[in-house]
Amino acid sequence: MTRRIRTLFTAAFLLASPAIAATPVPEGVSRTDLQRHDISAPGRETVQARIDIAPGAVAPWHRHPGEEVIYVIEGTLEYQLDGQTPVTLNAGDVLFVPAGVAHKARNRTAANGAELATYIVEKGKPLLVPAEVVEVR
Repeated sequence: MTRRIRTLFTAAFLLASPAIAATPVPEGVSRTDLQRHDISAPGRETVQARIDIAPGAVAPWHRHPGEEVIYVIEGTLEYQLDGQTPVTLNAGDVLFVPAGVAHKARNRTAANGAELATYIVEKGKPLLVPAEVVEVR
């Protein structure tokens, strides 16, 4: 992972909440912001980013202050939304995450997984907020 990408992901976690400052950045997960624009809905903006998840890595439970539209562009990734059974998506598959719903992503394969994430979120709020979810096994 390049230093620039690691710095971007670290910044996203650190800006998410003062409480997150002590939480380590997940190894093997990176976010590259591609574009950010105001949209016609008052107080909303769109952010588009590429999220790479290395083999065996996990993007831990988190939430966004708006909707996330996911398009898997590379590999195979497993997603779990709070209260739902995990789903496995391959390149070309899509997923919608409603506003505020806790979710996580995991790469259980030996190849890189990547998604194009489009967020439609409240402007001025942290893009990513860590979430605590009790998983039932």
